[in-house]
Amino acid sequence: MAGIYVHIPFCRQACHYCDFHFSVSVKSAEPMAAAIAREAALRAGELNGKKVETLYFGGGTPSLMTAGQLRTVTESIRKHYPLASDLEFTFEANPDDLKPAKTEELRALGANRLSIGLQSFDDRTLQWMNRAHSAAESLTCVKTAKARGFDNISIDLIYGLPGLDDRKWREELKKAVDLDVQHISAYCLTVEEKTVLGNRVRKGLEKPVDEDAAARQFEVLTAVLRAAGFAHYEVSNFAKPGMRSRHNSAYWEGVPYLGLGPSAHSFDGHTRSWNLNKNTPYIRALERSERPYTAEVLSTADRHNEWVMTGLRLERGIDTRSAAQAFGTDFEAVHRKTIENLTAKGLAEYKDGRLRLTDAGRFMADGIAAEFFILEP
Repeated sequence: MAGIYVHIPFCRQACHYCDFHFSVSVKSAEPMAAAIAREAALRAGELNGKKVETLYFGGGTPSLMTAGQLRTVTESIRKHYPLASDLEFTFEANPDDLKPAKTEELRALGANRLSIGLQSFDDRTLQWMNRAHSAAESLTCVKTAKARGFDNISIDLIYGLPGLDDRKWREELKKAVDLDVQHISAYCLTVEEKTVLGNRVRKGLEKPVDEDAAARQFEVLTAVLRAAGFAHYEVSNFAKPGMRSRHNSAYWEGVPYLGLGPSAHSFDGHTRSWNLNKNTPYIRALERSERPYTAEVLSTADRHNEWVMTGLRLERGIDTRSAAQAFGTDFEAVHRKTIENLTAKGLAEYKDGRLRLTDAGRFMADGIAAEFFILEP
């Protein structure tokens, strides 16, 4: 199995919580599409003939490209890579972009899954986030997508927001469930240092995230969506039966993937590489049939830490017995005290060599994972 991720580096607006932002440039869209298509051709041999089972167009707002520009990219991928007959082809979009004509264009390109950045059903919250769409557009775009034949739709929500109390959060979740989508991703607001929100919090103009409120909202999220028939298969992701994101699941399971476009990352199992994140130098390099990138070979500690970090975010957790062959360590012997401490606090369960976090533990998954990290000198 292999996947291809295509990063389209255009956004309509900079959100309070984003730490980077690429401006829309109609002038650069055409050469950008051509450059990504050239990169796809240039790297055709990197997957060693493995069938591509997932294709994901994301990053900024890929729907800002025209149908012709997107076709330039998809045709290059179809020409140079063997695609599985049951390819999962996901397209990220904002609600205000999913008008009937655009939705039909995406279907014509072969997209069969949409990931829609709704974020909230409250207009004041959307304005605070500097989002371009309204709550009404959030509801309309899902109906439009369904009417145009999309039956695999994921939506994004954010909790832990200023002014979001438990009652409002339950109302948000009810609206999400009532949309009858197949997948919901819900993320806790985080305050990053280099964002607009980070600066405002530092200056006292915004309150920091209330961790207790966020923890309660995570509990509500889990309970409501499970009751609605969603499996909580990853910390931030919920899916109806058989509708888990195959593309993102591959990331969490350490499956190799190819990233195309400015700032896109790739992984072959041992080496991680990332493309230059500046549009014009990226385009000019590809015009010379050169890929502008940096790469690093992951150490054993790096691979171990990523395995722990991603594995503990999954519902099934990690099989600690596999660490001996993969990393040369006896995980249980090294971390026995930590495991006992977590299970005693009700944050984890450990049985037959498998360590998995409870609901209480999964809210703190990244912090707990760090307790098992190998620290290099």
